[in-house]
This record gives sequence, C-alpha cells and structure tokens, in this order.
Amino acid sequence: MITLRKADARGHAHHGWLESWHSFSFADYQDPAHQRFGTLRVINEDIVQPGAGFDTHGHRDMEIITYILSGRLHHRDSMGNGEDIRAGEIQVMCAGSGMQHSEFNPSDDEAVHLLQIWIMPDEQGLAPGYWQKTFPNEAKRGRWCLLASPDATDGSLLIHQDARLSTALLDGAETLDYPIPAGRRAYLHVARGSVQANGHELVAGDALMYVDEELVSLAAGSDAEVLLFDLA
Repeated sequence: MITLRKADARGHAHHGWLESWHSFSFADYQDPAHQRFGTLRVINEDIVQPGAGFDTHGHRDMEIITYILSGRLHHRDSMGNGEDIRAGEIQVMCAGSGMQHSEFNPSDDEAVHLLQIWIMPDEQGLAPGYWQKTFPNEAKRGRWCLLASPDATDGSLLIHQDARLSTALLDGAETLDYPIPAGRRAYLHVARGSVQANGHELVAGDALMYVDEELVSLAAGSDAEVLLFDLA
C-alpha cells in the first residue's frame, strides 16, 4: 500500500521569527492519524529568520538529525560542541541520557531553511553523542547517497536504530529506483522541487508512505531533492 501525504495537510505554525511545517504530531499540532511512521517520529520543515533561533533546551532518548537546505544554523550544546551547519551538511545527535543545546541563525540577512528529523532509538539512556558531515551534491546526483545508518556504512553517520536515511537529487530524464527489502517499510519526503514517484506527482513537502511494497520508483524530477527512510 502506498499512502500520499500532501504538503498542505501537514501541521503549520508561524511565530514571526519561525515558520514550521510538521509531518507528524508536534507541539500544538496533534493529529492521532499522524503520530509517527514506524520509528520515524518527527519531520519538521523550519524556516528561521536572520538573528533568531531556539534558546537552550533539552532532549533525551532520541536520534536527532538536522539537514540544511539553505543558509546556515549555529549549534551549541552541553557536550561542548559549537558548530555552524551549512547547506549540504547533516548533523546527527544522540540525545541519549540527556543533553542541552541551542540553535540560531547567525546571518544578518539570510533565512535558514532546514529539516529536523527525530528517530526513536533502539535503546534508552545511551551516552549522548554528536556527528556532523558534508555530503557533496556530486554524491547525490541521480543516485542514492546514504546519510545515516545503524552501522555507519559507506561513510554514513551512525544512528542507534535499524533505519537508513538516504537522499538523492533528480532532474530531467534521470530515473532512480530503491528496492524495499521484504518486511520493511519506506517513507519518501520531497525536500524541494518536484518529482514523479510510483505514479504520483509530488512537490516540495509531499510524502509517500510505503507498506508491503517492493519498490520506490522516481522519475521526471525538476530540481528535486528527496529524502528516503528505510525502516524496520
């Protein structure tokens, strides 16, 4: 079964300094039909205005992935990390037994556009951890680039769950398939542009959920950037 989730069906909040779209229940947006998809708990699409951001706050027992689409975000945490995350970079935090962090847009004139993703870990109380890496566009053009996995294979960043996050860039005549292993499910999120997936015309913010399916099939991309979650 393939289920379409349109961008405009997501939760939406506008706080002036922050505009956010929620694929799953989050904060004031609560939808019993969209609490999570397997171990995928959060996909928030955020636009943070220049000089604004999230004050210091805490997390625990969650794998938190930040993926920058444009601009840059400054991260600081209780583990002593202080880094800018830029477009093309991915940050993974294991909140584990507990950590504090803040995130703000250090630019004077450019908004930062990002996706923040939460995946539920396979174990509670892990030691907190932080990883950050650049994945160049050449590694994503017309092919899958593995960003995060439970075994850090192919240069991906480690997450503590049987889940794999990949991305791809598609444009024009490029086509791309992803075989879904038996017994697993997949979640496809369009981060930008438009693409055809298994007969569905998708635009930025749209998603497809695959259950008991064998293949993700992509074609007819127009400046498309997609994220694919392979989940147990």
